[in-house]
Amino acid sequence: MRTQSAQHSDDSQVETVDSRPDPQTRSLFVAGVGASAGGLEALERFFKSTPVDTGVAFVVIQHLSPDFRSLMDELLARHTRMPIHRVEDGMLVEPNSIYLIPPKKEMIISGGKLLLTDKDPLQDLSLPIDHFFRSLAQDVGSNAIAVVLSGTGSDGSRGIRDVHEAGGLVLVQSEETAKFDGMPRSAVDTGIVDAVMSPEQMPQVVTDYIKRRSSGLASAAAASGDGEATHGVEAIFKLLRDEYGIDFSHYKPNTVARRIERRLSLNQSLDLDDYVKHLRSDDRELNSLYRDLLIGVTRFFRDREAFDRLERDVLPELLSRKRPGEEFRIWVAGCATGEEAYSIAILLHERLHLIGRPTNVKIFATDVHGSSLETASAGVYDEEALVEVPPSRLASCFSKKQDGYHISGDIRQMIVFARHNIIKDAPFTKIDLISCRNLLIYFQPAAQKKALSLFH
Repeated sequence: MRTQSAQHSDDSQVETVDSRPDPQTRSLFVAGVGASAGGLEALERFFKSTPVDTGVAFVVIQHLSPDFRSLMDELLARHTRMPIHRVEDGMLVEPNSIYLIPPKKEMIISGGKLLLTDKDPLQDLSLPIDHFFRSLAQDVGSNAIAVVLSGTGSDGSRGIRDVHEAGGLVLVQSEETAKFDGMPRSAVDTGIVDAVMSPEQMPQVVTDYIKRRSSGLASAAAASGDGEATHGVEAIFKLLRDEYGIDFSHYKPNTVARRIERRLSLNQSLDLDDYVKHLRSDDRELNSLYRDLLIGVTRFFRDREAFDRLERDVLPELLSRKRPGEEFRIWVAGCATGEEAYSIAILLHERLHLIGRPTNVKIFATDVHGSSLETASAGVYDEEALVEVPPSRLASCFSKKQDGYHISGDIRQMIVFARHNIIKDAPFTKIDLISCRNLLIYFQPAAQKKALSLFH
């Protein structure tokens, strides 16, 4: 067994990528490796193929029985020369090391340190991998790497969205190489996984990815005045503009650079011009880049405090101003797959029922991404997507069917989903409330001003 004493040194999902630590100031790459049933074999295969000098800190989050004394450190030590640590509260992560979560604990990373809390024995659904991935995305931003290995259930499929949103790398074990394919399948079904492969193949992808990231090629292209590199980025913008009608030159350069950088790394392109040529010949890669740049990540009642304020203060005040027969109109801009729009509709439905006053409600939910709108319009979500919805709301606003939870007809009829670009399309009129969250932060100041002017 290889152990090391805790070393001494020092954020819940935030709305803005820019408020996360800058990878330039915190250069350490941290890989969260999630596993459940059948995971030990996958972990052994993964670390047996991992060089000892990748520069990555590997944090293993495995579902462990509370009554089982884990021997994982001793078993993994047979397959790697990296030091292996059983995590103690406040332990600082360091490169080229492996950290194992103890039984009966939840774990996050904050300020580069691993923080432990006791697992709630009364909590029915424990999702330690999701919990850690979310903190990882916040703490190291685009230097986060999420790895999902063998396991039953769907733990990890929500947390990888946060890693993806932060510009990190998401790798998933292929179903045919996993003893249990529940977790890998749920992760792949999100549509945001960067690569699916065997555990043995993952370390090489991680190594190549870090090497390319370290070159800073896309950052230089977006930020420098180098003519050739800038032309490459402009060519990418033109391809996206011609295909999808969206001008990403309005987006913040750092955000765009991180996304292009990541796609370059994953495709192992020699330089920006090679990647442009690849985009011109591969529609799937162009669509993958497009989806990465849109950053379509959302969930029901995201940031509970905001919805509590809306429910307690905003909606009652706005509804009290309405005369009988007047229409109440809301615009949800950048609605992605619909969770935010439905969350607002649920609050409105409950409020109108409480005051016993029928009101004609129209919610315009818009986005530029067609496939996201298709998902939103269908209004069908899996059980894990609704984990933060209280049971009373789940019972009153959804019906469970074979393919998932369907939003009720009363809620669905409040909403009109439509494709709309807030930078260039005409705004909606006579609006009582606009919800635009986690979108303007990606725009450059000129585009922000234009959008806010249209909202006004």
